[in-house]
Amino acid sequence: MKMTPVVIDDLAVLREAFLSGRCDAYTIGTAALAAFRAGLGSRAEETVVLPEVISKEPLGPAVRKDDWQWFDLVRWTAFAMFIAEEAGMDSTNVERLAAESSDPDVRRFTGREGRFGPMLGVDEKWAVRIIRQVGNARESWDRNVATLGLPRGNNRLWTAGGIQYPPPIR
Repeated sequence: MKMTPVVIDDLAVLREAFLSGRCDAYTIGTAALAAFRAGLGSRAEETVVLPEVISKEPLGPAVRKDDWQWFDLVRWTAFAMFIAEEAGMDSTNVERLAAESSDPDVRRFTGREGRFGPMLGVDEKWAVRIIRQVGNARESWDRNVATLGLPRGNNRLWTAGGIQYPPPIR
């Protein structure tokens, strides 16, 4: 296969070059490719996002460098969504498990034991509210990313073949 690289720095110009046939393929992060494809409407079927991963660029929340309390809360919010998935908690059952579970990990997660929330500057029910309102990591992926046609891949829990390994709340 012969390839002639075309370097275009402006994303809008790049997308127009692709849509007009000036180039046959382009690379950018998988999520950006899937979002571009989804935004094509009826033309989406004319494009394919290839399944091969050719780079590893982790994406995640970003915060200002000088706000460590906010950084910790954002980081632990992401961890909480994976912890909930790992423990079988989701938006439909987290309230019940918060009230009924005797599992010490679930009790810490739901604020019935320990003082983890106050260490983050929030109350003990912080994680329960996140999962009730947003869902666990799988629910969020299914609602926001799977609809773009992307497989979860490395974003699965470590127990399901992915690389997501959240630390325990302690």
